[in-house]
Amino acid sequence: MDAIVQEAAAGIAEVKHAIVIVGGGAAGITVAAELKRHDPGLDIAIVEPSELHWYQPGWTLVGAGVFSRKQTERREEKLIPKGVTWIRAAVASFDPDENAVRLSDGRQVRYDFLIACPGLKIDWDAIEGLTDALGRNGVCSNYRPDTAEYTWQLIKSFRGGTALFTQPAMPIKCAGAPQKIMYLMADHLRRNRELSAASLEFNLAGEALFGVPFFVPPLQKAVDGYGIKVAYKHNLKAIDGSTKTALFSVTGADGKVSEVEKRFDMIHVVPPQTGLDVVRASPLANAAGWIEVDPANLRHVRYPNIFALGDAASTTNAKTAAAVRIQAPIVVANLLAAMKGEPLTRAYDGYGSCPLTVAYGKIVLAEFAYGGKVTPSFPLDPRVPRRSMWLLKTKLLPWLYWSHMFKGGEFDIPHRARGW
Repeated sequence: MDAIVQEAAAGIAEVKHAIVIVGGGAAGITVAAELKRHDPGLDIAIVEPSELHWYQPGWTLVGAGVFSRKQTERREEKLIPKGVTWIRAAVASFDPDENAVRLSDGRQVRYDFLIACPGLKIDWDAIEGLTDALGRNGVCSNYRPDTAEYTWQLIKSFRGGTALFTQPAMPIKCAGAPQKIMYLMADHLRRNRELSAASLEFNLAGEALFGVPFFVPPLQKAVDGYGIKVAYKHNLKAIDGSTKTALFSVTGADGKVSEVEKRFDMIHVVPPQTGLDVVRASPLANAAGWIEVDPANLRHVRYPNIFALGDAASTTNAKTAAAVRIQAPIVVANLLAAMKGEPLTRAYDGYGSCPLTVAYGKIVLAEFAYGGKVTPSFPLDPRVPRRSMWLLKTKLLPWLYWSHMFKGGEFDIPHRARGW
């Protein structure tokens, strides 16, 4: 840490490391820890500007009053694996033809191999008025820790009226998150005998409750049981917190687009999500703005010394920490093979998981791979809401994140296709 500060103070314009990891989130820390476990002598640097690291899967539970914000927070320097250099700066540009990244402070970092996992962009400004409205006037979102706390304030003080929940077009972080908080709020109101005074409405840009049809029936049962209204092909375009109105773009059955304004007493907003601007402007990106990798070996399709994983990668899996947990050892094994000039033998099957919280204490654990193939880890019908999966979500998975993944552990319960 001190060496990096001294380098910057001394005006060093360029540094070099054998392996540079862009992004110190779940993917970056996990890959660095696993690489160090395989070979403690590796020269690795992580480029990450943030001082704080967040356990983002916990933010829904913050919004539901189950976790505190502090439970989801750690200081970045305490997570950087021993022997790994932390370059505390943001990447300003990628220059893969020169095996270099340029930083926001003007320095250049050269590498032999690059692992790109900088995350994605949550585009708050894509919804007109959202930035100004967020965190007050009944406008909340579990996609930020401070406004997740506000979500819980709104839920516990709600005494009736209209609560809207929105979901933009895919891809987004954790496709189930927009509706999980809706079910938790409904269950909270029901437990307090206040559900009858509430009108809950799910406005989503898509045409189905969930992208994997296998898991739609238990979600539909939850929607019906709580009396939630669902409005498909409704995309939030603008919000006015002072008048508590939301403007939606609605695509009709005839394909024509119209606008509908809805009033709310509370609205939980999920903004659109895209590749980071620095990625979209780089040679690493595909046409959609994601880092273009082979979906199996996770190596870049044009630059053989670059790998990518996590939310920034072009893979079509669910963008979740569970996907990172499976991707990381594959990237590590294939990178180590590439360093030796050997074939890349490890392949990612697109696994991701989404614990769909349909009530306090009840979760449908959706696990699936490329093409929506259902691949559960347990020999139980995953469509059934279970308390055991709630304990997995609230107890085991946070431990797995902080104390297993971030320590370089690669043990995992095998997932596989099963029949019901």
